[in-house]
Order: sequence, then C-alpha cells, then structure tokens
Amino acid sequence: MDINNLVQTVAVYALPVLFAITVHEAAHGYVARWLGDDTAYVQGRVTLNPLPHIDPIGTIAMPLLLYFATGGAFLFGYAKPVPVNFGRLRRPKRDMVWVALAGPGSNFVQAILWAILFTVLAGSGVQERFFLDMAKAGVLVNLVMWAFNLFPLPPLDGGRILTGLLPRRAAWTFSRIEPYGFFIVLGLVVAGVLGSLWLRPLLGVGYDVLDVLLTPLKALLS
Repeated sequence: MDINNLVQTVAVYALPVLFAITVHEAAHGYVARWLGDDTAYVQGRVTLNPLPHIDPIGTIAMPLLLYFATGGAFLFGYAKPVPVNFGRLRRPKRDMVWVALAGPGSNFVQAILWAILFTVLAGSGVQERFFLDMAKAGVLVNLVMWAFNLFPLPPLDGGRILTGLLPRRAAWTFSRIEPYGFFIVLGLVVAGVLGSLWLRPLLGVGYDVLDVLLTPLKALLS
C-alpha cells in the first residue's frame, strides 16, 4: 500500500466527506423539527459541526479498513443516524417522506455547488490539481451519497420514502425488514449488485443533470 497515495486521497476527500455527511444528517433533523419533531434538535444533532454526526466505526474505522483490505478498490461507511421520532411529526406518514428526502436532497444540492466550483476554477485557468481534485471529489461523494441513500430498502432513506408512500398495511409489512436492512444492503454492495444495477445508472443520471444545469455557466466562462 502506497502511504503517500493514501495521505493524498484522504486530504482530497476529507473536506467533501465531512460536509456531505454533516449537511445530510443535519438536514434530516432540521426538516423533522420544521414538521413537528425536535428530538434531533434537543440532542444537538441539528448542527453543521461534524463531530456529533461522526460514528467512530462507520465513518472512520470501516472505510480505512476496507481501503487497506481492498487496495482502495472498495469503500463503504456511514454516519451516526439522526434520531427522529416519527410519531411526533404532524402527519407522520406523509412527513416521514419529507424528512427522508431531506438528506439525499442536501447531497444533490452540494454536488451542484461543488460542480459550480470546479467549473469556475477550471474556467478561470486554475492549474492547482489539489483544488480541482477536491471539487471533483465533492461532486462524486455527494452523488454517491444521494444515489446510495435513495436505494428503496430501510433503514436507508429510500426505504423510508417507500414506506411513507405505500398503503398502511403494505408499509407496516415492508418496515419489518428494517432490522435486517443494513446487512442486506451490505451484502448487495459486496456482491456488486447494488453498484451495477443501482449506483452506476443513478450516477449517470446525476452527472447528466449537472451537465445540463452547468451549461449556461460553462458557456459564460468559455
């Protein structure tokens, strides 16, 4: 393992990852509070301070272990979930969808902002690879978080969105998968199924949307 390459990779991805997970989790808590549940706010989780959102195992140990074990070919991690008491939401079934959407939505917005930064830097003739690579990493990290969390299986956000949209009886049955959902998702990731059938197609869509949104800016800078 090239330690210099690891240090460079960590330096490039550290800030985008911290922003991505912090804003993602804070967005869940903010929308939950707006819709009637202040559980996350009371516990100090509606904050842009990354420390309350970092899980020592999921955010640090697991990604580093997988990086070394696979030579950087496979990474997987997670942040500390924001606590939401869905029963305290004003309209729990409907509002669950908005709370769940807030996280991936915040990641897509961040991907747009990083893409704007990269376009401005490149269009202004900036040659410093570190900043260009960080902006590209910001786009990638946030698009991956956006796509991954939309996978329709609880406890991922996509699973909660689907639960909120299903009829009550079907939603209750579907929600019983949640205790096993993490292990199912991890198995699908390791097997490559989630990557090939879900992440890659959605990432393609995400990059296409960004390209369309940034077309006027690119034309202005050209």
